[in-house]
Amino acid sequence: MTTHRAERGRRPPDGDARLPRTTGRDRAFPGAGGHDRQRGSATAELAVALPIVVLVMLLGAGVVGAGTRLVSLQDAAADAARILGRGDADGDADAVVRRADPAAGIAVSRSDGLVCVTAGVDTRILGSISVPMRATGCALEGGR
Repeated sequence: MTTHRAERGRRPPDGDARLPRTTGRDRAFPGAGGHDRQRGSATAELAVALPIVVLVMLLGAGVVGAGTRLVSLQDAAADAARILGRGDADGDADAVVRRADPAAGIAVSRSDGLVCVTAGVDTRILGSISVPMRATGCALEGGR
């Protein structure tokens, strides 16, 4: 079946020719006043969502900072336990922990040939949420 040149470029009819053609925008906003009802809605939604997104990002950054602080505290507690396990002075162990976190304090316990150091500090997330962090490190007592 061959078509003539004039028929090749023609589009097939799509419905009743008497009805006006509608665009995609007309279908999305039915009615004469449909455009005005939706005007500014994206701006309003952004104004509501943006502070929440910023708060979640700040909270995430605070949690990452607290996690980093805890890892540093854990490493310092392990170092302090090894220092005390070798028989060095308590002041040296305290200095190691304070070098890692100046606000941290330590508690030392000895039992069954082990010396354990617990380092603790309270950290704040977003300036108002206080989170206590504790890290413990143990070493054999008398080990060199």
